[in-house]
Amino acid sequence: MTARHRVFAWCLYDWACSSFNTIVISFVFATYFVRAVATNPASGTAGWAEAQGLAGLVIALVAAPLGAIADGGGLRRPMLAGCTAIVALCTAGLWFVRPHPSSIVLALVLVAAATVAFEIAAVFYNAMLPDIAAPGRIGRVSGLAWGSGYLGGLVCLVLCLVLLIDPHPPRFGLSPAESQPVRATALFAAGWIAVFAWPLLVLMPRPPRRLAVRRALRNGIAALRSALRAAIGTSGTARFLVARMLYSDGLTTLFAFGGIYAAGTFAMDAHATLLLGIALNVTAGIGAVVFALIEDRIGAKSVVLLAVGALAVLGTLALLAQSARTFWIVALGLGSFVGPAQAASRSLMARLAPADARGAHFGLYALSGRVTGFVGPLALGAVTAMTHSQRAGMAVIVVLLGAGGVLLATTRFGPTTG
Repeated sequence: MTARHRVFAWCLYDWACSSFNTIVISFVFATYFVRAVATNPASGTAGWAEAQGLAGLVIALVAAPLGAIADGGGLRRPMLAGCTAIVALCTAGLWFVRPHPSSIVLALVLVAAATVAFEIAAVFYNAMLPDIAAPGRIGRVSGLAWGSGYLGGLVCLVLCLVLLIDPHPPRFGLSPAESQPVRATALFAAGWIAVFAWPLLVLMPRPPRRLAVRRALRNGIAALRSALRAAIGTSGTARFLVARMLYSDGLTTLFAFGGIYAAGTFAMDAHATLLLGIALNVTAGIGAVVFALIEDRIGAKSVVLLAVGALAVLGTLALLAQSARTFWIVALGLGSFVGPAQAASRSLMARLAPADARGAHFGLYALSGRVTGFVGPLALGAVTAMTHSQRAGMAVIVVLLGAGGVLLATTRFGPTTG
């Protein structure tokens, strides 16, 4: 496989797995759960928050050890394949979530399990970046992959809209009374993952297995301790991980509850929320590609700071919006900075991680994105439950974004890193 083919396969994986975030977490299934499965929007938001918070706690506990094991045993690709299969199977299982409170537990268990597998898969996937891209093109490849993810999410959303949500009467004999057109989007997303993830999982060269699994486990834990000591001993890396812990928690919470907020506060139905998702993926994809072309020149840190600052300001304006039209305008601007914040963070970590411990370092990277990942959703759920206001609960996101941006702004890196 040529270098260009490796980049294509790596970017195609982002295209594939974006369907989970777009369809399940952000726009379609989360909205369906709050409006049709839960007893009311407030309790649905709180329940979804608790499930995502528990998933974040599991990710925080296992991501770094599994990354270290993958490093030591040469298991990065098979572990990526296993996690991807779990995401696809759990997503397909959401078809069985009926529009009735009796399906609440099934929905939350499947979504939480898929979220854990999705985030663990990202550890192995992200650790491949320095092997895929030349040192001077890490930022460009990372940004283009993120852009392809948004494009994939956009295409998946459009197809769900045209084939499943919009037609009246529904196609394929789906029953509106049982919300089957909406539930079928989960099957579509699962198939999307299976079809487009396979080139990276099958065609990429398999690295030699360096150690038996048991020995890889022992050595991986030792490597993780070493990576953790190195990160703590390098002030720039440690501060970056803490800063990302804060603003990534804000972003994760935004993704999990943006569609729910739109549905509950502005009474957007599944169709309107789907259209918003399509528009956001357009602006997010454009933003990711534009910043990918300039990141290697201006530095990953500068891109992250610009993006996180803009997200905090626009997020505040979105909370102040009093009409769906104003919310739409602000949300489109907000979407254009989401991709650059994530892609530049990934490329910055790729530059900081040593070649022989990338899985462990990206495990710490996932840990930094999830160690307080339960705090954002749980805090949002608690504030929403106490105030009976989605608007008040969503303010947690702005606080996290602002705190992470301030800490990163005061962090210094070497001249070839930030």
